[in-house]
Amino acid sequence: MLTLAALQAFVLGILEGLTEFLPVSSTGHLIIAGDLLNFNGDTATAFKIVIQLGAILAVMWEFRARVLGVVRGLPREPQAQRFALNVLVAFIPAVILGLLLADLIEHWLFNPITVATALIIGGFVMLWAEKREHTIKAETVDDMTWQLALKVGLAQCLALIPGTSRSGSTIIGGLLFGLSRKAATDFSFFLAMPTMVAATVYSLWKYRDILHMEDLPIFAIGFVTTFIVAMLTVRALLKFIASHSYAVFAWYRVGFGLLILATWYFGIIDWSTAQA
Repeated sequence: MLTLAALQAFVLGILEGLTEFLPVSSTGHLIIAGDLLNFNGDTATAFKIVIQLGAILAVMWEFRARVLGVVRGLPREPQAQRFALNVLVAFIPAVILGLLLADLIEHWLFNPITVATALIIGGFVMLWAEKREHTIKAETVDDMTWQLALKVGLAQCLALIPGTSRSGSTIIGGLLFGLSRKAATDFSFFLAMPTMVAATVYSLWKYRDILHMEDLPIFAIGFVTTFIVAMLTVRALLKFIASHSYAVFAWYRVGFGLLILATWYFGIIDWSTAQA
């Protein structure tokens, strides 16, 4: 049983690391994979919280120079102060809605059918956003105004719906509101830091009763795997978007969502009774 649990932790760690910062919905993939691997219940809930922390630390490590630069510059540098304000402004909407709606959303929407539907809809929105004519208002994150940051923050709120994707919402929202592809991607990473830290801390407190020391080896496997894979994924994504659009991720979302709905419709897998 321990060997099976270790394998499940390893697979889910890879999946979390690959999907957390790609616009394809890590939560959606973990819900579906958890059901396929029969990895559900309290231990699975705690495990998903812990491995998300690994993804957070990976992106913080990758952008450590910029983060430390902003922290050091806060007392006296207007650019650092403006950047920090923009991240704070974008962070607030998701916090408010998350606290108000998180339990309702988790109860009613955390299932593969909702995930598949959100993946498909989000994929078509991404294709439309990529094809429309862009008017660039901010080439880099340092060019952003607080109004642009607020709009991206409001877009991030859509990610409360599983399958929508936090990174997808912020990146595509950024493109629609006038950020360059690089600025939208970079700001999505920076916004992920406080958002994911807050969500993880809240979840750890909320589910503190299901955290057990005997699960530590499994959590460690998932955590380390997620950290390594997430760091490699972030580096690869930054290189990829320098010369490519997000269309490939949009078509992946549509195809994967249709596959889930098809297996449900034809009775191959009874997704309608599956839960996170």
